Amino acid sequence: SYNDSEMVVWFSSGVSLLAWIRPVLLFALPLVFTIALLSLLLAPWALEKRAEFRQQLESRDDVSAVAPGVFKESRHSDRVFFIERFDSVENRLENIFIHSMRAGEIATTGAEQGFQEKQANGDRYLVLLNGRHYAGAPGSRDYKITNFERYEIRIEDIEAAPEAPSTKSTSTAELLQTRSPQALAELSWRVGLPISALILALLAIPLSFVNPRAGRSLNLILALLVFMTYSNFLSVAQAWIAQQKISPWTGLWGVHTVMIVLLLLMFCKRLSIYSLFRVRR
Repeated sequence: SYNDSEMVVWFSSGVSLLAWIRPVLLFALPLVFTIALLSLLLAPWALEKRAEFRQQLESRDDVSAVAPGVFKESRHSDRVFFIERFDSVENRLENIFIHSMRAGEIATTGAEQGFQEKQANGDRYLVLLNGRHYAGAPGSRDYKITNFERYEIRIEDIEAAPEAPSTKSTSTAELLQTRSPQALAELSWRVGLPISALILALLAIPLSFVNPRAGRSLNLILALLVFMTYSNFLSVAQAWIAQQKISPWTGLWGVHTVMIVLLLLMFCKRLSIYSLFRVRR
């Protein structure tokens, strides 16, 4: 380290600061490849699957959403379901309780067993066996009590609205084919992540210089500021591409070019310090 004068010995032995590039690249390139794989392929695929699973969950009917031993309110808050046991293999329900309120009438249904049945026309029913049905208006003594051997309740199919299309969940291949401003903006962000990771890894070499009088914290703060500024400029470039304020080519390479120039300038500055060590030697 610079603080312990190890880099002084390094420079005094005639080894350039550029010799650090190879080991840094050997360490950083696998990480850069992983970031590229995540940003270009895995992250959009995961977001797409998340949207599909969310739609499947929201499309589940009230009966399918019931967990054994838990009271479950229906989507429209007009029914409460309870099932003590559920055998998914044999499609068998045990000790079923349903409480509903519609058109000012309260109905309570209990059954020992039940199962789900799909008819030829595609309609699905919850079939209750050996139970009792209570129905009546609140505050009235006119209640109907019905014992039944078989009682069918139609299960309403629910079609959840799909999520609005998002460029974040669109595959990279589709973004290349679409070539809309929003697609190009997202593409510039995905490509920019591994590029920025590589530049930041190399930038760590000149940023590692520590002035013993200033302490270690100064360069750490500088590195954080560089990272935050770099990330913010990439976000701004993405937004400007989507708004067609700048061209995709400028948005993609403009920020990275500035960072590459900064990288070269910092290397030149540190190499000038290295040359001073050689003169003194």
